[in-house]
Amino acid sequence: MTLTASSAFAAASNPPPPPPHHDQGSEILNGQVDFQSQAANLNTTIKNVGGDVSGQAVAGGNVVNIVTMQDTNVTNNQYVSGGVSISSKVNADVKNVGGGVSLTSQAVCNSADVSTDPNTTKVYSNQECNAADPSAQMNATIKGIGGDVSLATTAIGNTFSEDTNAPNAPVQNYQINNAGTFATSNTKVSNVGGDVGVSATAIGNNAQIVHYSTTP
Repeated sequence: MTLTASSAFAAASNPPPPPPHHDQGSEILNGQVDFQSQAANLNTTIKNVGGDVSGQAVAGGNVVNIVTMQDTNVTNNQYVSGGVSISSKVNADVKNVGGGVSLTSQAVCNSADVSTDPNTTKVYSNQECNAADPSAQMNATIKGIGGDVSLATTAIGNTFSEDTNAPNAPVQNYQINNAGTFATSNTKVSNVGGDVGVSATAIGNNAQIVHYSTTP
């Protein structure tokens, strides 16, 4: 039996269908299905740097970014199958840096971002994560830093964001997360001249919708 991407997604869940689109402008249909694992690993040793240091390991199942300047209809379907692993790991030893240090470990199952600047924007988004995880890990030793230190470890099942100043902007957003979500940060930080920020964040479903008013 041949299993197509569309049939796999339809079998996974049955949210309400997207509304019909009749307006002129951008008609954007995005369908993404992930059947395989993704892993991002950063192993680094950095010493004696006069400026700033930054590093990141980012793993994602399905990712879409949509930016338009006209009336827009968006239909987004993202699906990650069961058993898939999505992992990121940072192993870092950073010493004697004159500037700041920024390290990021991020794993995301499904991610969609919509940004528009029209009169009308219609968005239908459906995300389903059945992965074994997303998991993000940070193992870092940081010493002798002249500036600020930022260490961020983030694991997210489904994340959706939309921002628009369209006066007409209906949104339908559906998110299902069946995955374990894990964020682990093991860090040692010493002798820092600036500020230090360390975070470990694990989120199943995340949505941010911002509509700006264009009327006086």
